[in-house]
Amino acid sequence: MRISPIAGVILSTILSTSAEAQRPVCMARPDLLEHLAERYGEVPVAFGITNSGGLVEVLATYDGATWTIIVTSPQGTACIVAAGEGWRRMLNLPEPNLGPRT
Repeated sequence: MRISPIAGVILSTILSTSAEAQRPVCMARPDLLEHLAERYGEVPVAFGITNSGGLVEVLATYDGATWTIIVTSPQGTACIVAAGEGWRRMLNLPEPNLGPRT
């Protein structure tokens, strides 16, 4: 199957745009948190630690209109890995009991 030159240009543009859109935005964590708070009004609402020691955080606006997920390396560089609209909390979990394990 042969692709026409015009189709090739269109396909190349789509693929390069897709690859470019997938590049994460990375910077020092404090700078990224400040940017997301000032520009979108997002604040951290959930977090967890990865097996490799990274910090995963979900940031969202108070009303959940927008949200962003960032991952911060142990060295302090944070990258946006996903963002969107309509954040909703699904569970209302009780506070964990952090007493001694038996």
